[in-house]
Amino acid sequence: MKISSKTSSDISFEDFRKQILQDYETAYLSRTCSLIGRKEVLTGKAKFGIFGDGKELPQLAMARSFQNGDFRSGYYRDQTFMMALGLLKPKAFFHALYATTDIEMEPMSAGKQMGAHFLTYSLNEDGSWRDLTKQKNSSSDISCTAGQMPRLLGLAQASKMYRQLEDVKTEKFSENGNEIAWGTIGNASTSEGMFLETVNAGGVLQVPMVISIWDDEYGISVPAKYHTTGEDISKMLSGFQRGKETKGYEILKVKGWDYTALMHTYQNAADIAREAHVPVIIHVYELTQPQGHSSSGSHERYKDDARLQWEAENDCNKRFREWILSSNIATEEELLLTEKRVKTEVRSARKQAWAESIEEQKQRKKELVVLLEQAAQNSINKNFLSKVKNDLIALEEPIKKDMAVAGRKALRYLLGNTSTESQNLKNWINDFLASSQPKFSNNLYSELPTRATNIPAVLPKYASDPEMVDGRIILRDNFDKLFQKYPEALVFGEDTGAIGDVNQGLEGLQKKYGELRVADTGIRETTIIGQGIGMALRGLRPIAEIQYLDYIFYALPTLTDDLACLRYRTSGKQKAPLIVRTRGHRLEGIWHSGSPMGGLIHLLRGMYILSPRNMTQAAGFYNTLMKSDEPALVIESLNGYRLKEKLPNNLGELCTPIGVIETLKTGSDITLVSYGSTLRIVSQAAEELKEVGIDAEVIDAQSLLPFDIDGQVVKSVQKTNRLLVIDEDVPGGCAAYILNEIVEKQGAYQYLDSAPQTLTAKAHRPAYGSDGDYFSKPNAEDVFEKVYAIMNEANPEDYPNLR
Repeated sequence: MKISSKTSSDISFEDFRKQILQDYETAYLSRTCSLIGRKEVLTGKAKFGIFGDGKELPQLAMARSFQNGDFRSGYYRDQTFMMALGLLKPKAFFHALYATTDIEMEPMSAGKQMGAHFLTYSLNEDGSWRDLTKQKNSSSDISCTAGQMPRLLGLAQASKMYRQLEDVKTEKFSENGNEIAWGTIGNASTSEGMFLETVNAGGVLQVPMVISIWDDEYGISVPAKYHTTGEDISKMLSGFQRGKETKGYEILKVKGWDYTALMHTYQNAADIAREAHVPVIIHVYELTQPQGHSSSGSHERYKDDARLQWEAENDCNKRFREWILSSNIATEEELLLTEKRVKTEVRSARKQAWAESIEEQKQRKKELVVLLEQAAQNSINKNFLSKVKNDLIALEEPIKKDMAVAGRKALRYLLGNTSTESQNLKNWINDFLASSQPKFSNNLYSELPTRATNIPAVLPKYASDPEMVDGRIILRDNFDKLFQKYPEALVFGEDTGAIGDVNQGLEGLQKKYGELRVADTGIRETTIIGQGIGMALRGLRPIAEIQYLDYIFYALPTLTDDLACLRYRTSGKQKAPLIVRTRGHRLEGIWHSGSPMGGLIHLLRGMYILSPRNMTQAAGFYNTLMKSDEPALVIESLNGYRLKEKLPNNLGELCTPIGVIETLKTGSDITLVSYGSTLRIVSQAAEELKEVGIDAEVIDAQSLLPFDIDGQVVKSVQKTNRLLVIDEDVPGGCAAYILNEIVEKQGAYQYLDSAPQTLTAKAHRPAYGSDGDYFSKPNAEDVFEKVYAIMNEANPEDYPNLR
């Protein structure tokens, strides 16, 4: 549906009339989809439904001010907006409800996300960028309340970067930074810290974003008095209002059922944000939620009769309809004809979507029934197999799960049966599972040839007599090379700019490259990551710095709910190649010595997690990542910045491979696997073990996600027949993950002569001071004694008890 951005002030009455009737049709279409969608959930065809009813009019107004190149960062009420821009059709709306796994039918996520989560495609099939300036864009939604806000900040900041940076290429990404980032959020979700942090950061950065707050006075069953001070979010935020001498927001307030006021308000907001790069908040109040929060419950349970009556009278679609009639823009008959046509269209779309969503399953069901019948004929368990078959036949509208359950259960009754019919059934099930599983599991990481794990290693090169320098110098000079090579690269974080980070790995780079490319931020980890996600979604190559690994918990929701799963939940249609730089492991004290790697490994699937042992390796990882387009977390060794390393003469070019281990010392008695700062201790212990006749092989994992994709560690275990994994995480953390990868996934169990073991930190946070470090985390004596005990158990004569 093509729309005009003009308002009633600059078009003829006839054009205005057409615009209004078109908007009414879209509003009615969206509402009808919501009503019928809820019924589909209640009949069991869909699992869950959450809809945009009650918010139709303000979304129409937002759509009319939304231009090519703009980006939306919204939430699950914005279906009318998407429909108004022609980005969501009724049939696709229902396919999303039914979780259809065909991306052509369900273009928002191929069934991976529940309905009402929207996006547009930023990438071509080969992973290259589309021209984002020639289309209207929506970043991929997440369900987490206010989770869309940090990303919004970065989407808006990208416009500022494209307007102010001189050398960065804007083709496909920006027209002089004129693009607006449009955010939407419910009134209750403004209680979340992510919202308030984003509002503060947006005011500081002065970026072109327009935040719409849909205010229906509730958060599910909880009224506004429990959410918002004074029950008025725009009043609460009034301190952010810009003045003649002060920067801030333009804050506008408009009733959600007032069509003409909404149109003018949104056009005004767009003009301010687009031209002046000033952020705007639009508080849209007096909205309703006619069906309650979702299909999981009824709002009649928590709204009194007076409120329900008020909502019935002030429903924005109803008020819009009444205004159209009272203004003589259309007659009752004209509107009834439109409504009848729309209902027919939506019902037809629902019917077609359902038929398409189960068509493949029906065909596969027929195949499976035949195979079950054939397999049962010559089986001693014919009666059991016939029951499985008949139960399947009874399912008129089967889903994939039904076929998988029936087929796999049938195999239990065919154990030992070697007939052709039995083998045919096995083949069918194997094929069915092999073709079905990827639809639910693909695109966690890039599957393109350009993926980071395909970037080959480039070893560091050294002069014949290399200079020994602090590790930070290697990082600094490598970043310098990267900033020369990639004009779109930028870095930002707490203390990143003026002082060149707390360990001076960026020393002097702000002076050289300017305050935009090497920038300080406030103390606000969540929106630092949000800045990175949004700018990466728009073609820049940001490096977001979290000062210490322990502080990453402040940003963890945004990392796990948004960045890590972005490629997965969009089925590869969007990418955000953000590099998160931090430092961790050993230093002093509870909140500066953490190694919560086990938690990060499990929460950040979809990102690479890299833990280099020194700064040369770290530099190589940054270079590898810049050659690819995937997100990663790089954890530099906190106590390694002042340690001396040989200065490579190919900085900016050397590449540390991702997913590849490195053997630091060969040995024959036991395999020791570790990573990061702990490797120095392990290497020290390995040398000391030689004094008692134990020859340990020391392996640096380097890359934790993914771990050892070539299966090299098992080859070491084949030789040594013993395995110990050492790390600074708590018991059962990262070391347990590594052990699982080696023993189970790589099959090392079959080569072990001793039980595989782990040596970890204690279960508590690391205590303060050198003694706290020694008694909290593995030390060289721990490693020595653990290895010695393993050898003692295997050969007590040669290795008598140590203590």
